[in-house]
Amino acid sequence: MTDHDTPSRPLILVTNDDGIASPGLHAAVNAVAPLGELLVAAPKTQQTAAGRSLMAIPWKVERYDLTLRDGTPVNAYAVEGTPAQAVRGGLLLLSERRPDLLVSGISYGENVGVGVTISGTVGAAIEGATFGVPGLAVSLETDIKHHLVHSDEVDFSTAAYFTHLFARMMLELSLPAHTDLLKLDIPRAATPETPWRITRVSRQSYWRSLIEEIEGTRQYAGYERSIEPDTLEPDSDIYAIVVDEVISVTPMTIDLTANEDFAALAEEVKQALGRNER
Repeated sequence: MTDHDTPSRPLILVTNDDGIASPGLHAAVNAVAPLGELLVAAPKTQQTAAGRSLMAIPWKVERYDLTLRDGTPVNAYAVEGTPAQAVRGGLLLLSERRPDLLVSGISYGENVGVGVTISGTVGAAIEGATFGVPGLAVSLETDIKHHLVHSDEVDFSTAAYFTHLFARMMLELSLPAHTDLLKLDIPRAATPETPWRITRVSRQSYWRSLIEEIEGTRQYAGYERSIEPDTLEPDSDIYAIVVDEVISVTPMTIDLTANEDFAALAEEVKQALGRNER
């Protein structure tokens, strides 16, 4: 490729898990539009909590009419399927070159604690990372009543500000070799002046399923926030947004291997197996 053929602007793939019509997605698109060329590929319908799943259906891709606030048209597509399928569709069917960055969000609802792999917002970023595309997964703390609807009562302006800020940083600076994506969680009361903090994923479950007994049968009845303050890790994503109400920035990797001394672990396993055989 000659210098004349080299693209002059970075390519940014934007997706989400709330669906192509989500105001949160549109806020993210407008936030990163000044940073490069855009390709939007998002699920056609609401896909919250889809994780990195892939539906066993044919991929159906449709043009979607999306414009920036200034009226500029955006190259956008609605994909029948999950957030991960939308990312795959964007990368394999719609893009002529590998994107420089994937932005997933802005999600209605924070994605923190051990449930992050349930999140379609995070799942989309993980999917992109498996193709070598660094990802930014952005979520805004909102009332539960807004999680599954495209409410215009939610103000995405601060989340959009930080989406732009960290997307620009990621385009200018490469992530460390062991980091594949950043998970960004914004407290509901945050402003552009709110500090940010590098955090880790809490080992606590943040969303607790509610079970009710109806006519003698136990049934799922929704979910609620639930934390254990006494054991909540001060360096965690949950602590950052709930206790200190600061922006949580969590570096994540697609390598799920435990950080162990392999030789020592192998010896422990060997000894344990030996005891079991006797």
